[in-house]
Amino acid sequence: MAAITADTTGLLDGRIAVVSGVGPGMGRAIALELARAGADVVLAARREDSLRAVAKEVEGLGRRALCVPTDITDLEQCRRLVNTAAGELGRVDVLVNNAFTEEDWHDPFDGLDPERWRAPFDVNLFGTLQLCQSAIPHLRRAGGGSIVMITTLSVKNPIPLLAGYAASKRALTTAAQVMAKEVGRDKIRVNCVAPGHIEGESLAEYFEWIAEQRGVKPDDVAEEIKAMNPLHHIPSPSEIAGAVVFFASDLSRAITGQTLDVNCGRTMD
Repeated sequence: MAAITADTTGLLDGRIAVVSGVGPGMGRAIALELARAGADVVLAARREDSLRAVAKEVEGLGRRALCVPTDITDLEQCRRLVNTAAGELGRVDVLVNNAFTEEDWHDPFDGLDPERWRAPFDVNLFGTLQLCQSAIPHLRRAGGGSIVMITTLSVKNPIPLLAGYAASKRALTTAAQVMAKEVGRDKIRVNCVAPGHIEGESLAEYFEWIAEQRGVKPDDVAEEIKAMNPLHHIPSPSEIAGAVVFFASDLSRAITGQTLDVNCGRTMD
């Protein structure tokens, strides 16, 4: 299925968006789609070199980009991120929580091991909530705004290799619903975007690993996954980022506490 780029020009004019977990995959795609829609973008990740590369692309689209190296498991760094964003760009209107980690699926798995769950919960749940907590006062001062959580298909279809990842994202989904009720009076919306498999290098590596375990070709694994989706397609990061732009924009101003599955129809409830 050929990718189609929608014209979102002007949807986010004048908005300041903070994006965590910016790297070569989803974080980059989200930042660029927000910029195409008119937003200036504050880029956050632990590695500054990945931020600089994306910042150049954002600026190439005519938008401002601000790089703030951040480890979201550190509350003070979360506060510094949003304070810097507001101080240098004037306000914060959108927060996209894309930073995540998962268990190493290369490691042997033999039953429940709580240690495998620790890092996913520290980053995906507690780190994300710390960043939200730090950003909400700025969103209030801006008169409202949007928080978008990137969750996962694994919330509905968990696998043992990534049980901690799935559980942390399920907890984050519930936290987002509670947060939506708590901050709705301040005109702050909180929603989730739940991708399934995402086209890219990480997925290709995963397919190669699965293929090796089963003695088949990676293309065979990819075709099996596509066949599970009514659209028979694995979406690109930019296709998923379009859903983030929707939630960041006024097109979704009457929507909060919801999860949008962006997985080509793999799940329908």
